[in-house]
Amino acid sequence: MIEKRLLTLAILAATSVALCGCTEQTTEKRVREYDAMIMHPTSRKLSSVYSATIRGKQDIDIRPKVSGYITDIYVKEGSVVTKGQTLFVIDQIPYQTELQTAIANVDVAKAAVDAAELTTTSKEALFEQNIISEFDLNMARTTLASQRAQLAQARANEVNARNNLSYTLVKSPADGVIGTLPFRVGTLVSPSDATPLTTVSDNSEMYVYFSMTESQVLSLTRQHGSLENALRSMPSIELQLSDGTIYPEKGRIEAISGIIDPTTGAVTIRAKFPNHKRLLLSGGSGNVILPHKQDGCIVIPQSATYEIQDKVYVFKVEDGVAKSKIIGVFNISNGKEYVVESGLMEGDTIIVEGVGLLRDDTPVKIKSFVENESEKKK
Repeated sequence: MIEKRLLTLAILAATSVALCGCTEQTTEKRVREYDAMIMHPTSRKLSSVYSATIRGKQDIDIRPKVSGYITDIYVKEGSVVTKGQTLFVIDQIPYQTELQTAIANVDVAKAAVDAAELTTTSKEALFEQNIISEFDLNMARTTLASQRAQLAQARANEVNARNNLSYTLVKSPADGVIGTLPFRVGTLVSPSDATPLTTVSDNSEMYVYFSMTESQVLSLTRQHGSLENALRSMPSIELQLSDGTIYPEKGRIEAISGIIDPTTGAVTIRAKFPNHKRLLLSGGSGNVILPHKQDGCIVIPQSATYEIQDKVYVFKVEDGVAKSKIIGVFNISNGKEYVVESGLMEGDTIIVEGVGLLRDDTPVKIKSFVENESEKKK
């Protein structure tokens, strides 16, 4: 009996050892090895992208100064025009008649002045001979003054009539490109119309408008001491067109508005781009790409992250265990890296491979520590 019990105990002990060995082997198999990266501050050239609208250097609404029917249109939509070039003609006949009437009224007023001058001269001679009273002389002088005033008014009416006639020729106030033509020959137009005859856009240079948040403008002010210093130190910027291509010419920021839009909390920025080939059109849209350098930032490869519901995660290694961590990131224009804005600190370690298959609280071992490709090139 004793021998059987000893044999049973020996078998149980051996079984226990074998089971423990299996458990240890299973645990060891579950602990996989991964490449990792230690967070170190570095420097990067970053690019911020802002939605932008494109406007001509001058977008001038062309409006009639007189009322009438359009009799001629000398331009087409998209035509290049020069300053002083005639664009439209408004019916001139009533204004020519008005001018002729004004000229005739001037002649009548001149004749009346001449007659009044003769009368006054005669009255003065008679007054010196004591033939008429001083009252009669003063009346003659008053009539002369009245006739001279009427002549001045007639001449003013003539000038006004000439101006009105000249306004029937609607001319371009600047060099530029013609916009849309909403009216056709025969349309009755007037200065009170809400819609202009057309728009002349000076497209030799283009203004590109975009917005920055109040905090971004404050950051620029603190960094450079003033907005004026910030403008002087800002680098050249690029413009991405609506088709995704980059405009070949670079521009510069010219002005930062001193007023914050209360509805959006944003500040309007104006940049200027050359447009010698007239590729940019007023009213277009695009994206402004503003480069800037950031020192002391933490950079990680995008392949070390994963997204859930628009939130970016990494697996941070803590005591041999992978812990999922939400991080705030800024997308670098090379499409391969993120600048970490929150969630990681210098000295933290993250997994950089196989993050799509990892699960939270999984035991891990570090196989090797890697660097960003950009760091390797340095």
